[in-house]
Amino acid sequence: MNQQNETKLLLISLLITLGLVAGGIWWFTNGRFINSTSENNARETINLSESKKSLSARISEGEKVLIPGNGTQEKVNATAAIAKDNYTEAINNLQASLKEKPNDPEALIYLNNARIGKNKSYTIVASMPIGEEIDAAQEMLRGVAQAQQEINQVGGINGIPLKILIANDDNNPEIAKQLAEEFIDRSDILGVIGHFGSAVSLAAAEIYQANQLVMISPTSTSVELSTLGDYIFRTVPSDRFAGSALSRYTVNELNLQKAAVFFNSESSYSKSLKNEYTTALFGDGGEVVAEYDFADNNFNSANAVNDAIAKNAEVLMLAPNSATLDQALQVVQVNDKRLPLLAGDSAYKATTLQIGRSDAVGMILAVPWHILADPDAEFPQTAGKLWGGEVNWRTALAYDASQALIAGLQPNPSRSGLQQTLSSGNFEANGASGKIRFLSSGDRNQAVQLVTIQPGSRTSFGYEFVPIP
Repeated sequence: MNQQNETKLLLISLLITLGLVAGGIWWFTNGRFINSTSENNARETINLSESKKSLSARISEGEKVLIPGNGTQEKVNATAAIAKDNYTEAINNLQASLKEKPNDPEALIYLNNARIGKNKSYTIVASMPIGEEIDAAQEMLRGVAQAQQEINQVGGINGIPLKILIANDDNNPEIAKQLAEEFIDRSDILGVIGHFGSAVSLAAAEIYQANQLVMISPTSTSVELSTLGDYIFRTVPSDRFAGSALSRYTVNELNLQKAAVFFNSESSYSKSLKNEYTTALFGDGGEVVAEYDFADNNFNSANAVNDAIAKNAEVLMLAPNSATLDQALQVVQVNDKRLPLLAGDSAYKATTLQIGRSDAVGMILAVPWHILADPDAEFPQTAGKLWGGEVNWRTALAYDASQALIAGLQPNPSRSGLQQTLSSGNFEANGASGKIRFLSSGDRNQAVQLVTIQPGSRTSFGYEFVPIP
């Protein structure tokens, strides 16, 4: 072999060797990449599965107890029976549980669902703040349960019973958004009752609107909800109504013009009420002379009240959300009746009576409904018999949300049909707090009720909320 041929052979061998090495490198790197990608995909699948499993644990039609601490052994036995489709056993256990704890709305909803069993039904879901605001969740669920009980007792919606799913969103915007996606994917869900806090409703509403599923909130009052679309409704009047009512009371009844406002800048509801009151007060000839933010790390209730007085404030308007109610009650205490007090519906809680006591006497609150405003109406009487005691505005407005969905499903029981009916200019339904009508914005077309705190025997605290005529 001549030198030229040997050179060619060496070059060919070198190219083959380089090719094998390069191929090995490619296989090593890309093979690992493909394997790694497969592992990542598998891991993502597992995580997705775990996420779905986690969401599933938050939703129940009766197969699991979602509300802790308010159950009985019979209720636990009933959920186990429902999980096995043993509805007869479940019904017997739930009836026994309700005899022991008649004010348990979860048990009543599960009982009504168990009576339906596998038969055809129309389904809506009530998304509640169970893990964060358990009292409020149960108050709202009582309204939902009562509406379900009443419609199913008369044969259902055009002969088809109503099934209620309960979901626990923890009053958390991120969880609410995940649940909203889950509700969208479940074609049997025709509408949603929820959510509790304005920030939570705002977070989930965009998903409902984009995917055309009706949401009706019984409690979210932020004015921002009015702009989110034609699938978003509420049975509670917006903060515009509350702010205007409190402003008129400041100027016309108290004959005062200068207010200091306490609010939480991290709460959509709190900011909304603060802004609406401020705007209304300016329009009524008054002014807000100072604002104090509960979310400020340097907030001090005593210093804030003293500063407000130094700035010639004549009235204190409290706009806490649930998370800052304790701070608002500190303001009530340190104020020591020096200035009149106003507040929004978030302060309408037993805690306000229990902690505020004599310091809170005379406080004026704007709420959507009060049982004493019309005690002879059908709803409060029926509710009293069903639950063994008085109910509050959250129960009444959740009842109204349920009644709106029930009436909306009558003509066309579908997601789009429900929206069209509710959006109709002539839609009307009978609710706990009068006729239910919606503005084009989806807002409830109804004024608020002003109440005040007075000594009384209707609660165990020696103080009670009383409507102002």
